[in-house]
Amino acid sequence: MAVESPARVQPTVDAIAARAGRVDREARFPRESIDELAAAGALGLAVPERFGGAGAEPVEIAEAIERVAGACASTGMVFVMHVVALQTLAAGVTDDEREGPKHAALASAARGEHLSTLAYSERGSRGHFWAQVSRARETDDGVTIDADKSWATSAGEADSYVLACGAPGSDDPLATELYLVPGDAAGIEVGPPFDGLGMRANASASLRVRGLHVAAERRLGDPASGFGLMMQATLPWFVLGSAACSVGIAGAALDAAIAHARGARLEHLGSTLADVPGVRARLAQARIRHAETRAYLYAVARDIETAAPSAQLGVLALKAAAAEMAVEVTDACLRVGGGAAYSKHGPLERHFRDARAASVMAPTTELLHDFLGKAICGQDLF
Repeated sequence: MAVESPARVQPTVDAIAARAGRVDREARFPRESIDELAAAGALGLAVPERFGGAGAEPVEIAEAIERVAGACASTGMVFVMHVVALQTLAAGVTDDEREGPKHAALASAARGEHLSTLAYSERGSRGHFWAQVSRARETDDGVTIDADKSWATSAGEADSYVLACGAPGSDDPLATELYLVPGDAAGIEVGPPFDGLGMRANASASLRVRGLHVAAERRLGDPASGFGLMMQATLPWFVLGSAACSVGIAGAALDAAIAHARGARLEHLGSTLADVPGVRARLAQARIRHAETRAYLYAVARDIETAAPSAQLGVLALKAAAAEMAVEVTDACLRVGGGAAYSKHGPLERHFRDARAASVMAPTTELLHDFLGKAICGQDLF
């Protein structure tokens, strides 16, 4: 399925924005929005061409995520996790594999018929998503997995999970394996619905995995190669997608705050909020902060695209930079909006809440700061 150009996708984004407030209030998975993205070809955007997808590059994918997240952050995060899962899945298809469930999932996603997500983080290792407390047990034709996954976006809604577990025969938390698991597989129990501050509609929930049997053909890559795939595919694409999501949220908040400032009248003075110098200054500062981070987003996306030497440091810095920017910008927008901005009748309080999610998503801002510090000091990250 061909991917529409950004201009032609705009009606889809407008429809997603129109229902964003409702799905947030109801904490309801935005199935209609995902279906519209599928119809527009967006679910196949990140699928490599060899599997029938669009094979889009990082810059194009970041632009699509930014647009979707600006319309609805929950839909944006579902889209991000789908992109990351597919990129990880594609990276885990070995050269000698010509068919099988991994190929089928990628081809189905290319047609807009398959939604995927990650199931990495575990209750025992929390935000250290790369470290697995669980341990798979070998069977004659695969493994059996028991694990407690603390969070999975699109839990109970996705057609598949890229699920991490500890590799059999090792007690090293970095010795991991990744498996493509059907969303309705026996042995996976979805926890209570997410009821959080922001991104309330992304169906984020825990997964209780007990006695899950997975065939060897569903393993991504070679035995015990999961950590490498996480670092080479999952981390860069998640950082890029999460940052694009933060940039989209902040940009939407700025647009809403500017519109409010221009339209809110001070009738006794014959002016608007935009005529107040302090309001203009706050908006100007927020616009600069957003523009700086947006430029950095696309600079890092280009570095990833060209495999530039600076890409590694950019990956470590980008998510933290974008998450903190979104918090600062949405806070400024809420202040500009005053009491009206706190009302759920408008989008600003939703953008304010949604912006805070990125800073606590693994890897958290604090962990990324530590990793970046290690990297620029020439120290090993792990």
